[in-house]
Amino acid sequence: MKFSRSLAALTAGVMIALAAPAGAATSTLTVPISALNSSGETGIAVLTQTADGVQVVVTLKGAPADAQPTHIHAGTCGKINAAPEWPLTSLANGTSTSVVKGVTIDQMLKTPYAINVHKSTSDLGTYVACGNIVAGK
Repeated sequence: MKFSRSLAALTAGVMIALAAPAGAATSTLTVPISALNSSGETGIAVLTQTADGVQVVVTLKGAPADAQPTHIHAGTCGKINAAPEWPLTSLANGTSTSVVKGVTIDQMLKTPYAINVHKSTSDLGTYVACGNIVAGK
């Protein structure tokens, strides 16, 4: 009887493993962020999958102390949709941490998205840094 239960458990485990998707879900992704409009602001955004959504930590060198609105936009840095898809916490002294709820990194990778940094709250029309969210190579 013990052998039958062990065999049944082993068989069930193999069946579950075979039914699992071939690729594992993306748990972290680093997005290089480049300067725009001669701002000199460069850095990275680290996306980490959490139970609540995607944590986005942006760190830029050369950024001012003043708040800089930051968003994830549909499109790429070369062709971005002006309307933000998801707001992020504004950068302060070049850093911010946000959580985009109800989404996964893998979902973000299915459609072109970019992280975009604006010059200031009073100058949203000037983009100072941008990074495309793409799968690592």
